[in-house]
Amino acid sequence: MSEARKALGVVKVSKSFHDPVTVKVLKEVSLDVARGEFVSITGKSGCGKSTLLYILSTMDTDYEGELWIDGEATRHATGTRLAQIRNEKIGFVFQFHYLLTEFSVLHNVMLPGLKLGKKSKAEVEHRAMELLRELEIGDQALKMANQVSGGQKQRVAIARALINDPLIIMGDEPTGNLDSRNSEIVFDIFQRIASEHKRSLLVVTHDQDFASRTDRIIEMDDGRVIN
Repeated sequence: MSEARKALGVVKVSKSFHDPVTVKVLKEVSLDVARGEFVSITGKSGCGKSTLLYILSTMDTDYEGELWIDGEATRHATGTRLAQIRNEKIGFVFQFHYLLTEFSVLHNVMLPGLKLGKKSKAEVEHRAMELLRELEIGDQALKMANQVSGGQKQRVAIARALINDPLIIMGDEPTGNLDSRNSEIVFDIFQRIASEHKRSLLVVTHDQDFASRTDRIIEMDDGRVIN
């Protein structure tokens, strides 16, 4: 794959934990994710999926190998630059939505945009409302975050992940806490993000039905990519 087409490139990434003995949890993992590609990572619990995602999100820099995001090598980047990359290029959706209950739905979506500081508050608010409407929860915007349902909370989290127009959305079990109907809604939203918005998605999931409908499955076992 040409560098211009890659959203994410991983070359021989290895990771060990040292508590109290050294255990290698990732073993020379290499993979690419193209722009606009919807990729799932599957494997048994403890195989290294979430550890890998944590490294790919640039939150963990203690590893061997190379990570490239949008053509930029990140392993030796400063903490300030990594924070910029996270804010500008990566959106996150987790199993638990991590909304701030003291804020409204709208304000939760706005927070990463306000933090990035590239647009005025009015522009960020306008974009946040656009996203909430697109995800069919615009009518919930002024409710407090704890006043909406679980499925709606996850859609709020997706809108928040999209507010800065990131290159790639990373998800860690984003449907793990949802019923089948809301899981289907989230899958359809992700598919639309990839196809219409040309964003890349990399999603760790135990849900085989979810994974089977993504563009590609990366299967892991014992710290390695096996497929």
